[in-house]
Amino acid sequence: MSFRIIGALIGFFSSGFFGAIVGFMIGSYVDYAYGAEDNTSYNQESFNSYGGYQTNQVQPSDFKNSLLILIAAVMKADGVAMKSELDLVKSMLLRTYGEQESRNMLLQLREYLKKEHNLNEVCRNLRNRMSYSPRLELVHILFRISRADGIISEAEISLIQQVATQLGVSHTDYLSLKAMFVESADADFKILDVSNSASEDEVKKAYRKLAMRFHPDRLQGLSEGEKKSAETKFLRVQKAYENIKKKKGWK
Repeated sequence: MSFRIIGALIGFFSSGFFGAIVGFMIGSYVDYAYGAEDNTSYNQESFNSYGGYQTNQVQPSDFKNSLLILIAAVMKADGVAMKSELDLVKSMLLRTYGEQESRNMLLQLREYLKKEHNLNEVCRNLRNRMSYSPRLELVHILFRISRADGIISEAEISLIQQVATQLGVSHTDYLSLKAMFVESADADFKILDVSNSASEDEVKKAYRKLAMRFHPDRLQGLSEGEKKSAETKFLRVQKAYENIKKKKGWK
């Protein structure tokens, strides 16, 4: 069994959906690194707590440091770290890592909030060691944190877009994720990746493509974290399609 499945299962049973997602991402991080290592195509490096690199063994803690640095960057993107954002992060870490480890991670997060980091290197490290799906989930988590206070600032959006680009997330997938959190007149169209003037057939085709991708019936063999995430996206895609039909007056 792969590290990502083990991590997702441990995370799910210990702390539910968010724990499963983080567990899956950590497992994917280690899995992908060792897989690349086995193919001798990856020069093994370990991320240290200040955003640099050093030769070492791949560890799950490398992912934790990267995650905390990205969270810190998003929290202070608009010049102030809101208490609501910190409370959300605290609850996520507590459910996922337990009281003692979450306390240590929060102390580390506070240190990261005081410093500037090379996000290019952080994202390069994650991109080299994680497959595409968990990188999408990471962007999804950053959007969740940025909206904890009810409003996502332009500075936060710009920062998350920068991170998504450096993580190798396609612009189409980024816009779709953004539309799930940032309300706009054309958010439903962006989620389906169609123009406002798209025909009924074009909208239906786009909906079917995404619905097939995230439909619960197609989730056999995925971890619990992946299933829950896909189901959430499926419901949002379904809602976007129904909203467009209503706006257009289609049956």
